[in-house]
Amino acid sequence: MLNGQIIKGIGGFYYVDTDNGLYECRARGIFRKQNITPLVGDRVSMSVVDEETKKGVVEDIDKRDTELIRPPIANVDKALIVFAVKNPKPNLSLLDRFIVLAEKEHLEIVIILTKADLDDRNELEEIQKIYELSGYKVIPVSNKTKLNIDKVKDELKNSVVVFAGPSGVGKSSLLNEIDKNFKLQTGEVSEKIKRGKHTTRHAELLKLECGGMVADTPGFSSLTLDDISEYDLKDFFIEFDDFDGCRFGSRCIHEKEPSCAVKEAVENGEIPKKRYESYLQLLNEIRQGKRRY
Repeated sequence: MLNGQIIKGIGGFYYVDTDNGLYECRARGIFRKQNITPLVGDRVSMSVVDEETKKGVVEDIDKRDTELIRPPIANVDKALIVFAVKNPKPNLSLLDRFIVLAEKEHLEIVIILTKADLDDRNELEEIQKIYELSGYKVIPVSNKTKLNIDKVKDELKNSVVVFAGPSGVGKSSLLNEIDKNFKLQTGEVSEKIKRGKHTTRHAELLKLECGGMVADTPGFSSLTLDDISEYDLKDFFIEFDDFDGCRFGSRCIHEKEPSCAVKEAVENGEIPKKRYESYLQLLNEIRQGKRRY
């Protein structure tokens, strides 16, 4: 038996990276009976079927530290959430959805703002101010000017990192800039709709020269919060934690309750108003979703 990690999965084949090299594996049929699907990032035990052709079978899957649904990757340490300053225009509500789902999985979060060289309306400064005030590290980057490429490399070292964000923001281009060994396909942004064309078709862990691994994942246009309740959503807006003096304590969902410390913090500018508005929007969406069932 060999131990390794699944770094790619395509069409029922799982590519397991081990100390003896990379093996193309099928998974045991028992996983299907147990309704278990191996994921990229899974730490596994495998048996060798043919050493010469590097064929094997995934026999066992270790317990997962984390599990993301979209993108479907296990055992990620950190989420680098990538949005462009311009072209396409940043959708902060979508950014907050990515943040909520990453917080739910207890991932360390870093926000990467690409195409900083295109910022001609000071939008970068505004977005950076919102999310730094909320407690997140924000790194503006530019492939063109090489701005902060080294800072992104530092975030990747010795970690398993998911690169997540919508299409067209430059995830693959940034990865190609970070590691010259990468030749990832990149897609131009449609001039008509200002959205990126999907270029990444499957999740895959890529080894980095600077150490660690990064997941290059498909871009998404929407993320649902189906498994988050209206009472739990507040737990994933980390800036709310600093204001726990609500009259109703932990039962307060910071919406219509009187004497709410979070609402007071919004009024005083201690919590960004746009983040609070995003929270209310997602709260309403969760409620509407529950009413459909």
